[in-house]
Amino acid sequence: MIGIIDYGAGNLFSVQKSIEKLGKQAKIVSYPEDFTQIDKVILPGVGNAKRTMDILDHRGLSRAINEIVKEIPFLGICLGMQLLLDYSKENDATCLGIVSGGVVPFDQSLRVPHMGWNEVKQEKKHRIFDGIPDKSNFYFVHSYRVFTNDSEHTIGTTIYDGSFSSVIAKEDHIIGVQFHPEKSGETGLLLLENFCRL
Repeated sequence: MIGIIDYGAGNLFSVQKSIEKLGKQAKIVSYPEDFTQIDKVILPGVGNAKRTMDILDHRGLSRAINEIVKEIPFLGICLGMQLLLDYSKENDATCLGIVSGGVVPFDQSLRVPHMGWNEVKQEKKHRIFDGIPDKSNFYFVHSYRVFTNDSEHTIGTTIYDGSFSSVIAKEDHIIGVQFHPEKSGETGLLLLENFCRL
């Protein structure tokens, strides 16, 4: 059973539909007690970093996430990826601190948000990329970008305002993707299927 974290906003139902399209069972998780019988977790993301962290903290989900990632695979999508880092400059949010690094805005001289299809260069071999050609296109919508303090955690990069971390991984089973796999066609579904296989 895959748990999809609900923080009162975001694209959780489109993620849920994509998981169910793969023939997998999904369950909406709103509070720590909902994590029962879950073997994988997805944190989808659309919204504001500070507001989302406030909700996760208030519901006790921040602590629960930090504990559960020690044991089972975790996928953060878009804002869900950004919240894995130490902090975000979006309203100066303190984030989950699971991956060392931060989240900063794109240069305002560029068109923001970075929206549409863009390539992901696979910097390191990882099971999340199984069967996905290097430099495949995925669908992005975001105004902030991630940097990691340890380059080992960046496994995929994308060019916009220079090169930024668009896929991160820690300990092989904690994954973050800046793009929306649920909006990225068959390639996005394959990435979600790869996560389900972890």
